[in-house]
Amino acid sequence: MVGVDLVAIEPLDLANVIALQGDLAQPNVIEAVLEALGGPADVLLCDAAPKLTGVRATDRAREESLLQSIGELVPKLLKPGGTLLLKLMDGPEVDAAVRRLRPCFEKAKTVRPEASRKGTSERYLVGWGYRTVSA
Repeated sequence: MVGVDLVAIEPLDLANVIALQGDLAQPNVIEAVLEALGGPADVLLCDAAPKLTGVRATDRAREESLLQSIGELVPKLLKPGGTLLLKLMDGPEVDAAVRRLRPCFEKAKTVRPEASRKGTSERYLVGWGYRTVSA
Protein backbone atom coordinates (compact mmCIF):
# COMPACT_ATOMS: atom_id res chain seq x y z
CA MET A 1 0.00 0.00 0.00
CA VAL A 2 1.32 3.41 -0.96
CA GLY A 3 -0.04 6.69 0.37
CA VAL A 4 0.73 10.16 -0.96
CA ASP A 5 0.13 13.48 0.77
CA LEU A 6 1.32 17.04 0.28
CA VAL A 7 2.57 17.07 3.86
CA ALA A 8 4.77 14.50 5.54
CA ILE A 9 2.77 11.69 7.14
CA GLU A 10 3.91 8.91 9.39
CA PRO A 11 3.02 5.56 7.84
CA LEU A 12 1.63 2.62 9.74
CA ASP A 13 4.38 0.46 11.13
CA LEU A 14 3.79 -2.30 8.58
CA ALA A 15 6.25 -3.68 6.05
CA ASN A 16 3.83 -3.25 3.12
CA VAL A 17 2.94 0.40 3.83
CA ILE A 18 4.86 3.24 2.18
CA ALA A 19 4.14 6.93 2.69
CA LEU A 20 5.33 9.44 0.12
CA GLN A 21 5.27 13.21 0.38
CA GLY A 22 4.50 15.03 -2.83
CA ASP A 23 1.97 16.28 -5.33
CA LEU A 24 0.46 13.69 -7.66
CA ALA A 25 0.43 16.34 -10.37
CA GLN A 26 4.22 15.96 -10.50
CA PRO A 27 5.46 13.18 -12.83
CA ASN A 28 8.27 12.18 -10.45
CA VAL A 29 5.70 11.45 -7.71
CA ILE A 30 3.64 9.28 -10.06
CA GLU A 31 6.81 7.41 -11.02
CA ALA A 32 7.66 6.91 -7.33
CA VAL A 33 4.17 5.51 -6.65
CA LEU A 34 4.36 3.10 -9.58
CA GLU A 35 7.86 2.01 -8.55
CA ALA A 36 6.79 1.42 -4.94
CA LEU A 37 3.76 -0.59 -6.09
CA GLY A 38 5.58 -2.44 -8.82
CA GLY A 39 3.08 -1.12 -11.39
CA PRO A 40 -0.52 0.11 -11.43
CA ALA A 41 -2.75 -0.56 -8.40
CA ASP A 42 -5.70 -2.91 -7.97
CA VAL A 43 -7.45 -0.25 -5.86
CA LEU A 44 -7.11 3.51 -6.03
CA LEU A 45 -8.46 5.33 -2.98
CA CYS A 46 -8.44 9.09 -3.22
CA ASP A 47 -9.64 11.36 -0.43
CA ALA A 48 -7.90 14.45 -1.78
CA ALA A 49 -9.61 17.77 -1.26
CA PRO A 50 -8.55 21.26 -2.24
CA LYS A 51 -7.49 23.74 0.40
CA LEU A 52 -10.62 25.83 0.87
CA THR A 53 -10.58 29.63 0.93
CA GLY A 54 -14.23 30.31 1.72
CA VAL A 55 -14.61 32.04 -1.65
CA ARG A 56 -17.10 29.85 -3.51
CA ALA A 57 -15.79 30.53 -7.04
CA THR A 58 -12.18 29.91 -6.01
CA ASP A 59 -13.03 26.75 -4.08
CA ARG A 60 -15.06 25.36 -6.97
CA ALA A 61 -12.26 26.11 -9.43
CA ARG A 62 -9.78 24.31 -7.17
CA GLU A 63 -12.11 21.32 -6.84
CA GLU A 64 -12.57 21.20 -10.61
CA SER A 65 -8.81 21.33 -11.20
CA LEU A 66 -8.21 18.61 -8.63
CA LEU A 67 -10.86 16.34 -10.13
CA GLN A 68 -9.42 16.89 -13.61
CA SER A 69 -5.97 15.91 -12.33
CA ILE A 70 -7.33 12.79 -10.64
CA GLY A 71 -9.15 11.81 -13.83
CA GLU A 72 -5.86 12.05 -15.71
CA LEU A 73 -4.13 9.89 -13.09
CA VAL A 74 -6.59 7.00 -13.16
CA PRO A 75 -5.23 5.48 -16.41
CA LYS A 76 -1.68 5.76 -15.08
CA LEU A 77 -2.26 4.38 -11.59
CA LEU A 78 -5.12 1.86 -11.87
CA LYS A 79 -4.92 -1.63 -13.37
CA PRO A 80 -7.54 -2.81 -15.83
CA GLY A 81 -10.31 -4.39 -13.76
CA GLY A 82 -9.35 -2.22 -10.78
CA THR A 83 -11.53 -0.34 -8.32
CA LEU A 84 -11.71 3.40 -7.61
CA LEU A 85 -13.03 5.12 -4.47
CA LEU A 86 -12.96 8.88 -4.93
CA LYS A 87 -14.11 11.50 -2.40
CA LEU A 88 -16.25 14.23 -3.93
CA MET A 89 -17.61 17.49 -2.57
CA ASP A 90 -21.03 18.35 -4.05
CA GLY A 91 -21.03 20.99 -6.76
CA PRO A 92 -21.46 21.37 -10.52
CA GLU A 93 -17.81 20.45 -11.17
CA VAL A 94 -18.35 17.11 -9.44
CA ASP A 95 -21.18 16.12 -11.77
CA ALA A 96 -18.92 16.75 -14.78
CA ALA A 97 -16.13 14.65 -13.26
CA VAL A 98 -18.53 11.79 -12.55
CA ARG A 99 -19.78 11.93 -16.16
CA ARG A 100 -16.16 11.74 -17.38
CA LEU A 101 -15.15 8.86 -15.10
CA ARG A 102 -18.29 6.70 -15.10
CA PRO A 103 -17.72 5.27 -18.63
CA CYS A 104 -14.26 4.12 -17.57
CA PHE A 105 -15.79 1.47 -15.30
CA GLU A 106 -18.02 -1.55 -15.80
CA LYS A 107 -20.07 -0.31 -12.86
CA ALA A 108 -19.95 3.05 -11.08
CA LYS A 109 -22.15 4.90 -8.63
CA THR A 110 -22.01 7.75 -6.17
CA VAL A 111 -22.78 7.10 -2.52
CA ARG A 112 -23.12 9.09 0.67
CA PRO A 113 -22.16 6.90 3.63
CA GLU A 114 -24.49 6.96 6.62
CA ALA A 115 -21.45 7.72 8.77
CA SER A 116 -20.92 11.08 7.03
CA ARG A 117 -21.46 14.11 9.25
CA LYS A 118 -24.81 15.81 8.89
CA GLY A 119 -24.61 18.83 6.60
CA THR A 120 -21.44 17.70 4.83
CA SER A 121 -21.35 17.90 1.05
CA GLU A 122 -19.08 14.86 0.95
CA ARG A 123 -19.96 11.83 -1.15
CA TYR A 124 -17.97 9.18 -2.99
CA LEU A 125 -17.69 7.80 -6.49
CA VAL A 126 -17.13 4.05 -6.47
CA GLY A 127 -16.06 2.46 -9.74
CA TRP A 128 -15.56 -1.26 -10.27
CA GLY A 129 -13.96 -2.96 -13.26
CA TYR A 130 -11.75 -0.22 -14.68
CA ARG A 131 -11.57 -0.26 -18.47
CA THR A 132 -8.53 1.17 -20.21
CA VAL A 133 -10.22 4.14 -21.82
CA SER A 134 -9.38 7.79 -21.38
CA ALA A 135 -11.01 9.44 -18.36
